Amino acid sequence: MNRIEAVNDFVVKFANVNGSGSASANELFAKSILRMGVPVSPRNIFPSNIQGLPTWYEVRVTEKGWLGRRGGVDMLVAMNPQTWDADVAELSPGGYLFYDNTRPLPPSKFRDDVHVIGMPLTEICNAVYDDPRQRQLFKNIVYVGALSVLLEIDAKEIEKLFGEQYRGKEKLLASNVQALHLGREFAEEHLQYPLGIRVRRSNRVGNRIFVDGNSACALGAVYGGASVMAWYPITPSSSVAEAFQKYCSKLRVDKDTGQNNYAIVQAEDELASIGMVVGAGWNGARAYTATSGPGVSLMTEFIGLAQFAEIPVTIVNVQRGGPSTGMPTRTQQADILCCAYASHGDTKHVLLLPEDPHECFEHTAKALDLADRLQTPVFVMTDLDIGMNQRLCNPFEWEEGKEYDRGKVMTYEELEAGKDFGRYKDVDGDGIPWRTLPGTHPTKGSYFTRGTTRDPYARYSERGPDYVYNMERLVLKFKTAATLVPQPVVRRAVSNTKLGVIFYGSTSPAMNEALEVLAGQGIHVDSMRLRAFPFPDSVADFIARHDKVFVVEQNRDGQMRSLLVNELEVDPARLVKVVHYDGTPITARFITQAITAQVQDKREKVA
Repeated sequence: MNRIEAVNDFVVKFANVNGSGSASANELFAKSILRMGVPVSPRNIFPSNIQGLPTWYEVRVTEKGWLGRRGGVDMLVAMNPQTWDADVAELSPGGYLFYDNTRPLPPSKFRDDVHVIGMPLTEICNAVYDDPRQRQLFKNIVYVGALSVLLEIDAKEIEKLFGEQYRGKEKLLASNVQALHLGREFAEEHLQYPLGIRVRRSNRVGNRIFVDGNSACALGAVYGGASVMAWYPITPSSSVAEAFQKYCSKLRVDKDTGQNNYAIVQAEDELASIGMVVGAGWNGARAYTATSGPGVSLMTEFIGLAQFAEIPVTIVNVQRGGPSTGMPTRTQQADILCCAYASHGDTKHVLLLPEDPHECFEHTAKALDLADRLQTPVFVMTDLDIGMNQRLCNPFEWEEGKEYDRGKVMTYEELEAGKDFGRYKDVDGDGIPWRTLPGTHPTKGSYFTRGTTRDPYARYSERGPDYVYNMERLVLKFKTAATLVPQPVVRRAVSNTKLGVIFYGSTSPAMNEALEVLAGQGIHVDSMRLRAFPFPDSVADFIARHDKVFVVEQNRDGQMRSLLVNELEVDPARLVKVVHYDGTPITARFITQAITAQVQDKREKVA
């Protein structure tokens, strides 16, 4: 039987039971490889309950540095009898099946084309540990120890990680090291090693950092000047607030007085949280919230008020599977239309589309500037895949002494000098009016903030011309926004081509790999990664230059494609949907196969 042979280029998938303590052990496995200088891309696929249901942890090891899911499994660590059959079916021929053989399984449970590695994990732990919980927890560490032998992972790197995790807790440190070596000793004495897949020390990580997108958003909010956060817990965004609290407690406490220079409020629901953020933004604070799709649905009324009353608000939307409660712990890009047009009437909102934690940091800080500059809600559209999974990315950067863009805020001196103030009046030709902050002047610059129609001086009006003036000004402001948001990234194929692809957000890592694979097959495709909505003119130009443009996204209906057709009025026939929406992150193989099938179909029709 053939076996998969690969060094620093394989996928290991762990199949566990949620609540068994496996997540930390599996993360330890991934980080130990990373410490050997080999890039990894782990993804945790977990249920929305506390314990008992299946959970998976997939680690892609790739010296080339691809960070998207490849597709396929080279080694399965099968620890969950409930999902055994489906998990084993995923293994590639010639792959490796590692399992707990304390209790024998019938031959029908195995495949003839994979290599089976049995180890009596339960028996080993029962012999060493008396406490049932310890037996379960340390079983995970024991299998990490065995894998370190089978895959030639340096045990010293794992021990260093233990030392960092349990610094000052010597008893826990010693017990984990003991469990690690229990696994290593058994593997060295009873198992054949190394396997065909293995790790070799390298130096391909460079200066990149390993961080999750939610933490990056939180730190971006701190650096971007946010001083108020109101939120309501919802998966998968809750850790944004938790990280913001952690960073603020270190970076936003007055050294002299010990007072906090921030406010974090856990509201009674999403509607209350966005109301607090709108109020803080109206009062001059940089304020934001973090939520997911169901939360956005509940926030829509206040989002519409902020857009029409022109109040700065930043919303971090960590997208998950929908609709309704949907799949709370699965990833999608299915809130694009919901957020772009949130609220009733003719409303449009700015969306920023980060591809990784680096851009989560960058875009969240940028969103706070844009919200002030444009006096409007700004969405940072991340998702569970970016938000809750650790990812290698470039280090965060911040310009020393950088000043925040507060936009058009009229000062006391300007008001005192008699400068004309029309709260909803366009005086600069960009659609953005001037505003004042409460208390700027004792007698001048005040206005009534309302969600109803008004004239340029904020006076209530139902006159058609006043309404049209205001709505046309908002259109102009949105056009201005297109020049201020992060611009698309274009990559030209090595050969001239009439094929293009548009993608965005967490689809990016898999898409970048797919482009290289397609080029190797002789299918050359120009690409454009969208980084924001509204779309600049370059997006329409890109589409016009190509006969066919694939739009790759992670939702059922092709929401970004719909947005492109609606906003740019392009021929829908030019835009071809490539959609993936089962809740797992899209893979390079899926994209490659989808585009290849379309191109081959066209070639066959021409022939």
